[in-house]
Amino acid sequence: MDEGGEVIEEPRLWRRNGWTARVIDNDEDDGWAVAMTRDGESEPALVGPWTMGRDKKNPKPLDTAAFQTLVRVATEVRRRHEQQARAQLHRDFSFVLPDGRPIRAALDIVPAEEEPYGVLTCCHAHTEEPLFSGRVPVSFRMTAAALTPLIPDR
Repeated sequence: MDEGGEVIEEPRLWRRNGWTARVIDNDEDDGWAVAMTRDGESEPALVGPWTMGRDKKNPKPLDTAAFQTLVRVATEVRRRHEQQARAQLHRDFSFVLPDGRPIRAALDIVPAEEEPYGVLTCCHAHTEEPLFSGRVPVSFRMTAAALTPLIPDR
């Protein structure tokens, strides 16, 4: 046993360390594919081609080295996907007020199912002094013209 539950090491199915590798028929050609799924998730994090065995008909059996490589690649794919999802929900914007103060604004979208909204924060770019924080509609456009009226005069 490992921290991910039952350990399975079969030619077409490996499960350990919270991951399952399953060799499957490749629907797109005559070969094989391998699907890497994280425990508790319904969709694979990675599906890729798998090598044919020596008989050129059956898949090559999974082994320790292949499984470790697949876990590394699938983990990296998940990490990049999470980074991309975070980036889509966050925006930064810098500008200078007419009085010369440099401002840094950040908008974080809260993807609530009922009513998504944004949390806008503005601060002095050099001193990090908070100047504005509040909830805004997800349609809010971060432009100098839209942000300037929200920031109080000195």
